[in-house]
Amino acid sequence: LLAACEGKEPLYQEQGYVFGTLVDVSIYGETDPRARHAASTVMHEFQRLHDMLHAWQPSELSELNAAFAKGESAAVSAELVAMLQDAAQLSQRSQGLFNPAIGGLVQLWGFHADEFKAVQPDEKQVTQWVAANPQMSDILIENGRVQSRNKSVQLDLGGYAKGYALDRAAELMRKRGIRNALINIGGNITALGQHGKRPWRVGIQHPRKSGALATLELHDGEAIGTSGDYQRYFMLGKVRYCHLINPRSGYPMQGVQAVTVLTRGAHAGVLSDVSSKPLFIAGARGWRAAATRMDLPEAMLVDSQGAVHLTTELQKRIEFTDKNIRPQVEP
Repeated sequence: LLAACEGKEPLYQEQGYVFGTLVDVSIYGETDPRARHAASTVMHEFQRLHDMLHAWQPSELSELNAAFAKGESAAVSAELVAMLQDAAQLSQRSQGLFNPAIGGLVQLWGFHADEFKAVQPDEKQVTQWVAANPQMSDILIENGRVQSRNKSVQLDLGGYAKGYALDRAAELMRKRGIRNALINIGGNITALGQHGKRPWRVGIQHPRKSGALATLELHDGEAIGTSGDYQRYFMLGKVRYCHLINPRSGYPMQGVQAVTVLTRGAHAGVLSDVSSKPLFIAGARGWRAAATRMDLPEAMLVDSQGAVHLTTELQKRIEFTDKNIRPQVEP
């Protein structure tokens, strides 16, 4: 009987689909009933946040956007207030390259839809949005009511919500006594404990091929996040237009295939989701300075030619699947 028990690894896995992407929860070293209950709790929390933060279907966030467009204030939950305050601070730190206030631009480019049409918006409309300059600093919060000094502010927390959900999942797991788990929301991954006697090992998606570009060990309390031009995009001719829009130009960012960051600490999930965006938008020339501003010693960028650039600290952790890759290391 003991020999038979040793043959089955105590790993429970559950998958779902939320935030428009595949979600995977892995729990190690627990009985199936305990693991199943914890995973179910996390999945329900993900759905709650999805329903709360949806940018183009009825939600607390879309109601707030409707109020902004009318020049009115709206009462919102304490949880959403805290998110908006946190996102505003992170936007300021990124010098506006992470800007959840540009939901109107994201919609103009057709990315507020489950399927994208290959249509470039009118140049004048893009120019008007850039001139309106919606910023998180336009938002005023007082006594649980939120308003905007700028009617052009339309919130899209798509670059924040998955990371917030990861942090909530880790918190819920710990409250239930789950010590070893890996939570993956579409490539944004956080780790609790380890996988038996070894750390969790995760893959980083190759931006142009199926499978992993690289792998690394993810330790307790760490998270990893990737922003890429390969999931939400459309092609016009030979030009790829992705959902990662440069708020300064109003156009989808060109010249970068993917950015990956490694984070740790109490808000590792949020940081893994948010921090990859300003590096992506800063581009191959500006990503390293952006990483310094965001306090990210471990980061990597794949440029439009497929060349890999990474920091010295991440080089120590990462293992490329293609041994012929010669990354450009930037201290």
